[in-house]
Amino acid sequence: MPNRLPIALDAIRECLDGTIPAQLATCAPDGTPNVTYVSEVHFVDGQHVALSFQFFNKTRENILAHPRATALVNHPDTAARYRIGLHYLRTETAGPVFESMKAKLAGIASHTGMSGVFRLRGADIYRVLDIEHVPGIELPTRPANRNLLAAIRVCSQRVTASVDLASLFEAVLDGLESLCDIHHAMILMLAEQGDRLYTVASRGYAQSGVGSEIPLGAGVIGVAARERTPIRITYLTNEYAYSRAVRASMGADELAAKLETEIPLPGLAEPRSQLAVPIFGGSRLLGVLYVESPENRRFGYDDEDALVAVAAQVGTAIGALAQAAEHSEPANPHAGRTPVSGAQVTIRRYAENDSVFIGDDYLIKGVAGAIFWKLLRDYVYESRTEFTNRELRVDPAIRLPDVSENLEARLILLQRRLAERCDFVRIEKTGRGRFRLCVGRPVKLVEVAGAAAR
Repeated sequence: MPNRLPIALDAIRECLDGTIPAQLATCAPDGTPNVTYVSEVHFVDGQHVALSFQFFNKTRENILAHPRATALVNHPDTAARYRIGLHYLRTETAGPVFESMKAKLAGIASHTGMSGVFRLRGADIYRVLDIEHVPGIELPTRPANRNLLAAIRVCSQRVTASVDLASLFEAVLDGLESLCDIHHAMILMLAEQGDRLYTVASRGYAQSGVGSEIPLGAGVIGVAARERTPIRITYLTNEYAYSRAVRASMGADELAAKLETEIPLPGLAEPRSQLAVPIFGGSRLLGVLYVESPENRRFGYDDEDALVAVAAQVGTAIGALAQAAEHSEPANPHAGRTPVSGAQVTIRRYAENDSVFIGDDYLIKGVAGAIFWKLLRDYVYESRTEFTNRELRVDPAIRLPDVSENLEARLILLQRRLAERCDFVRIEKTGRGRFRLCVGRPVKLVEVAGAAAR
């Protein structure tokens, strides 16, 4: 249906953020009117909104019997009011719209002290019939303190100019900070098994958290990935706190008893605004771009649109750069080891989950651990230091799926973990799809059949 609304729905999206509860008027079959407040009116698209269904009350009874309603919404800054005519279509109890509303409602409930009361039972989907501006006293619109369209333009230029995934991730985080005034952000990639995400880059935290993981469905990031939709929260909510979400999700995990080897996820202790946007390569989920702020209502619909646009550019660039890295020149087989000095260091690998310890300190696990162990073995037993992405991809010991960007991302993860945790081993890029392992001390490799001891 073409949009013939006198006022475009997306022009009043700020009225739909739940800052001021909307009033909803319905009518019983006998003509008796009823007016109540609804916690949330959610923008779905240019023709539809969703209202939160929390209680089976008179409003619900009226809607099911007579599917017409009128909502009165208010602009949180100017006090402008709009009357919206609605026609009820259906109720959704799962899926992207439901999960997005559930997350936002959790923040509203926490902000208003109603966490034990506000529980979303469903997202009632309505078609918008008309929108009317209600006359009244209004405050002037506050000038925007940033031009998001200009920021997206510059970010896109920086993204397309990136020569590899490492520079791409830095370009995105730099752009968010310098152009969008977003000082806390992270980029996570989907793990090979498709059940969790791992952090490959972050900005604004005391610890980078590179290598930390979050299961799908846990917290804002995990829900955004699972539902493949942006998730935005405008107020502090304990329901989406990651320290609890991660451990709750790991409770049934076979590695739950080994949390001391987990890398803490970076993040603000009390984020009051959160926004997670999926990154896609075509129709395939690649990861999540996540930002947060200590301010209430820091991210609105416009910020969400901007990050969705940036994430789309990032997804396209990830695929192109990962493919380019596969077309590398052969490694130099005659490149030998550089001289080493100092005491010998024992490096252990636990075969059950490829977790690697340098001395007694945990470094990494999983695919990145398997990659590191392959490099170390070739270094110790074959005196090799030069490698290519292509040879790692075909190595059966690493067990990579046929997805090229995972290898490049895991190499970045390994490179950054080594830079943070080890002062005598590093990985240097020597060209497109080529790199060098540099070891400064004698090493002894020990393989252990089981998992890391507690």
